[in-house]
Amino acid sequence: MADEEDDLPETEPSYDQKKEIARWFLLNAPAGEINYVAKDLQAVLCDEEVYNEAAMEAFPVYNKSHMIFLEMPSRAGDVIVSSYSEITENEYLDPRTAQVAIVDHVKQICTKVRPANDEELPSSYIEEYRYALDAEIQRYVSEAYPKGVSAVNCVKGKDAEGPGTDFELVVIITATKLSPQNFCNGSWRSVWNIDFQDESQVLDIKGKLQVGAHYFEEGNVELDAKKEFQDSTIFQSADDCAIAIANIVRHHETEYLAALEVAYSKLPDNTFKDLRRKLPVTRTLFPWQNTLQFSLTREVEKELGLDKSV
Repeated sequence: MADEEDDLPETEPSYDQKKEIARWFLLNAPAGEINYVAKDLQAVLCDEEVYNEAAMEAFPVYNKSHMIFLEMPSRAGDVIVSSYSEITENEYLDPRTAQVAIVDHVKQICTKVRPANDEELPSSYIEEYRYALDAEIQRYVSEAYPKGVSAVNCVKGKDAEGPGTDFELVVIITATKLSPQNFCNGSWRSVWNIDFQDESQVLDIKGKLQVGAHYFEEGNVELDAKKEFQDSTIFQSADDCAIAIANIVRHHETEYLAALEVAYSKLPDNTFKDLRRKLPVTRTLFPWQNTLQFSLTREVEKELGLDKSV
C-alpha cells in the first residue's frame, strides 16, 4: 500500500494555491523582513506573475498592520502608513504637515506628496485638540523611542465646529530597531483611541500595544507580545487634555515595558527550566557538585565484565 502511494505522481499546486502560499509568507514576515522573504519567494516560485499578484495584495496589508513609516520627499517628515490615515489605497494623510503622501506599497517608498483638501482635514476646533496632543506625544516619543515616529489623527467628528459634539482622536506610535547583520529585528506599535464625550465631559482612553522581536542567529526565536489598556480623564482645555493623555500613555507604556523586561529576564531561570523534565528517566538528580564519583570508564568495564576490582 505504501509503495502504491509512493508511486502516485506529485500534483503541482494551482496558480491560486501558489498565490495564497506566497501571500501567507509575505503577510507573516517579521517586522522589517518582508523584502528578504519576497526575494526568497521570487527565487522559489520562478513565476513573476504569481509573485507580482501576491505582492500587490500582501504589501498594503503588511505595511498598514506594521504601521511602517516612510520619509516624504524634500525631507518634509515621515508619514505613517496605517488604516487611520488612509484616504485611498495609495494615499495617506500626514496631519502634522497637512499633506497627503502617495505611496508605492511594494517598493515601500513615498513617491510624492500633495496638499490635503479641506474635506480631508479636521475643523479648526478639532485641530486645536489634535495639535496640542500631537505636540505632547512628540515630546514623549523623542524621549522614549530613539527611532520612533508618532501621529495623531481624527477618526470621528472631524467637522465639529465647537463644543457640544463628540469626537475621537487616535494616537499612533511606531518604532523599529532593525539589525539584520546581528540577526535580530524588533518593533513597537501602540494605538491609543481617545473618545471625547462632550455630554459626560469624560475622555475614554483605550490602548493597544504590540511588541515584536525576531532573533535568527543559528535558530529562529520570535516574540509577539500584546497588551490592552483602558483609562479615562476629564474633558478640559486642549492643552490640559493633551498633557493628561500623554501622561496616561507614558505611564502605561513605561509600566508594560518594565514588566516585559522583568518577565524575560527570568526566562533562563524559570520558564526554560519549566519546559524541561524535572528528573531524568532514572528519577535521580545528577550530582553536579560531585561529578568525580562517576566514571564512564569504570561503568563500561563493569558492564563488560572487565572490572578488575570484582
